[in-house]
Amino acid sequence: MAAGQGRTPRQDRHRRGLRQADHLLARHVLQGLHRRHDDALAAKPEPVYGVSTGFGALASRHISPELRAQLQRNIVRSHAAGMGPRVEREVVRALMFLRLKTVASGHTGVRPSVAQTMADVLNAGITPVVHEYGSLGCSGDLAPLSHCALTLMGEGDAEGPDGVVKPAGELLAAAGITPVELREKEGLALLNGTDGMLGMLCMAIADLKKLYTSADITAALTLEALLGTEKVLAPELHAIRPHPGQGASAANMLAVLKDSGLTGHFQEEEAPRVQDAYSVRCAPQVNGAGRDTIAYALTVAERELASAVDNPVVLPDGRVESNGNFHGAPVAYVLDFLAIVAADLASIAERRTDRLLDKNRSHGLPPFLADDAGVDSGLMIAQYTQAALVSEMKRLAVPASADSIPSSAMQEDHVSMGWSAARKLRTAVDNLTRVIAVELYAATRGIELRKGLTPAPASQAVIAAARAAGVQGPGPDRFLAPDLAAADAFVREGKLVAAVEPVTGPLA
Repeated sequence: MAAGQGRTPRQDRHRRGLRQADHLLARHVLQGLHRRHDDALAAKPEPVYGVSTGFGALASRHISPELRAQLQRNIVRSHAAGMGPRVEREVVRALMFLRLKTVASGHTGVRPSVAQTMADVLNAGITPVVHEYGSLGCSGDLAPLSHCALTLMGEGDAEGPDGVVKPAGELLAAAGITPVELREKEGLALLNGTDGMLGMLCMAIADLKKLYTSADITAALTLEALLGTEKVLAPELHAIRPHPGQGASAANMLAVLKDSGLTGHFQEEEAPRVQDAYSVRCAPQVNGAGRDTIAYALTVAERELASAVDNPVVLPDGRVESNGNFHGAPVAYVLDFLAIVAADLASIAERRTDRLLDKNRSHGLPPFLADDAGVDSGLMIAQYTQAALVSEMKRLAVPASADSIPSSAMQEDHVSMGWSAARKLRTAVDNLTRVIAVELYAATRGIELRKGLTPAPASQAVIAAARAAGVQGPGPDRFLAPDLAAADAFVREGKLVAAVEPVTGPLA
């Protein structure tokens, strides 16, 4: 696979920023890295963790000066013990970039030449092969970061800019990069961070922000297709329960429904409704609670981005102190929180889709939105697929951070499992995209089946853009998977929001 080909926009969103990794080196040099303090400590007879001792449960052994370079090489080699499938390229690059950020903070005692090599590897498009399993989210994302450090040493395997996996030494040589020769503390400093889980948190926040806006839109489309009332979206109702996310979601839905000819018919039916069902009426409350959770997760991510996570660290006064800042609990918790709200958003979206397909609850729409019900099955199995996705998301919402398996001979006796929380969140985000796509597919079909009523201008814009993107409208049964794939791409690539905003103005 050639560089840049076959990747989603999410997979390449940080490439331009990563090409500028060299800019970190200016700060790196200005800070001085306190390397002189590490050198002084290495010369002393007293043991200093990570400088002149072993690691973890082996920290009681004092390492003689002639073995200390070997000690740093060995920690990288032995900790590069990951297993399982390869981790996505974008995650590995985020992992390396964030570790470079910490190395450039002046608190790690790493030489500028090591940071330069990290920047050179990123800028050359060389991506270490990192595996799914190997991090407990404490003492950092050890195995993932070790595989990255191994590449800096010219060992192990990496993916080149052309997408081909080769021995790292060959790729470094082709790019004119000299492998690093690690000195005291440097091997440990390259491994001891929350960078993997933090990188995945940052990407999940960006993705979820867009998906929550998309979910506001599809909820509004479903309300319209069900001839519901937009009165529940009035700003004064949400002002008396002033959760910011709730108000933002209600405003988004109200903007999408402006000038709709389908809303407000709920009392004109043979069996008039007093209120819409919870999945429709309470959409701003559920969507909004998720938005507020994302806002909190962003606060945690910003704090972690401003942190120097390593052990030991070099303080401004020159002291080198052991600490526990590498523990992933703050990041792990919010990763789990996001998996929970994503699952609940998917759950409420699936309930709206099911309501659209049920002739007893869809207020006049044909069963399963079929062209000739009985001969045609319509979207019956599309909802099955959506339900299967939601069910998996509920399983993924079980917190990883509630678990801990002690390691390192009980020295590391409480771990965060933050990497696992991040990995399952990525699956949850992908599934949420698909769930929203199915609701979009059903809601647009439902609107088009309301003959004689004029949808809102924003809804018309969505339908026109979706049809142009290959998301087909009502008609006899056909091979449905391509339509659903087109709907997925329409949501995933931001085209849904892009179709609405020229009509509504910017949405939250």
